[in-house]
Amino acid sequence: MDIRLNDYVTQAALRLFVVATLLCAPALTHAAEAYPPLKIDLVPQRVKGTDTYYVLGRTAVPDNRNAGFTANAGFVVTSQGVVVFDALGTPALGKALIAAIRKRTSLPIRYVVVSHYHADHMYGLQAFRDETSALIIAQHQARNYKDSLDAGKRLRQREQSLAPWVNDATRVIQPDLTFENDIVFTLGGKTFRVVYAGPAHAPDDSMMLVNPGGVLFAGDIVQNHRIPFMNSDEVNTTNWLAGLDKVLEMKPSHIIPGHGEPSDDPKAAIEFTENYIRFVRAQMKAAVQNWQPFEEAYQSVDWSRYAAMPAFKQTNRGNAYRVYLDMESSLLDTNDGADN
Repeated sequence: MDIRLNDYVTQAALRLFVVATLLCAPALTHAAEAYPPLKIDLVPQRVKGTDTYYVLGRTAVPDNRNAGFTANAGFVVTSQGVVVFDALGTPALGKALIAAIRKRTSLPIRYVVVSHYHADHMYGLQAFRDETSALIIAQHQARNYKDSLDAGKRLRQREQSLAPWVNDATRVIQPDLTFENDIVFTLGGKTFRVVYAGPAHAPDDSMMLVNPGGVLFAGDIVQNHRIPFMNSDEVNTTNWLAGLDKVLEMKPSHIIPGHGEPSDDPKAAIEFTENYIRFVRAQMKAAVQNWQPFEEAYQSVDWSRYAAMPAFKQTNRGNAYRVYLDMESSLLDTNDGADN
């Protein structure tokens, strides 16, 4: 673990100096372009009996109609400052989240914990970097994202689908502090446990449990009634199922998923994601074992239970194909072992 929370004072002071310098300087030519006005409002909801809030994104794929507001995020107010979980999918959304926090408290935003470095959860970090002295915390593999091929490809795709909110002024912000498996820190009488749950949906999947209150920000390990994205070489559905088991082991009282509605029933919260992953795996495993070509296998599956779900048309076929390839690779590896 390479996190150094004791360095907060020094790093925060430096950040404040930089922010103050920028505020006093003449306006940059791209400043207006970085944060175009939004057509939607962020209205935080409070977890009953706690100082924890969340905003709910639309259960859809990011596009111009929803301005990229498709993921959930949240924040916890303590007597010594605010801890934020995820930063949303555009710089403008990140700025709107900061504004929503400031309507509820004037205390400083101390930390932003990132569930994983996918665009819909972290493009908003740009606003936190520009407007606050918050330290950004992520699992250490997040540092690999900025220079990856996927980072540039995703940014170009978002510039097309989310203009003007993602544009040539949009920047990927690196974490300040990283960790290996898990970290625990306290702030204002509250304890924050950040747990690595990947590689599953992403290489750096992380969750954050807040006590007292038992509120779990689950990131994309949990997606409630939205077809999860699994069409990537980075996805590991075996680990994903283990991550869902880890959710139950943490015994939260309330779960805020990466997408979809929160729940105060842990088993119910993970049920949709778990059942979908197991269903796709079972169907594709049977197809591979029967030497059935993918297209034939896909067309033969009864997808009716999921066909009306958000993101089905955009992601389900790709998900099935990725799992099919994984099952095919596993079968070939098993046969090679038998031959040896």
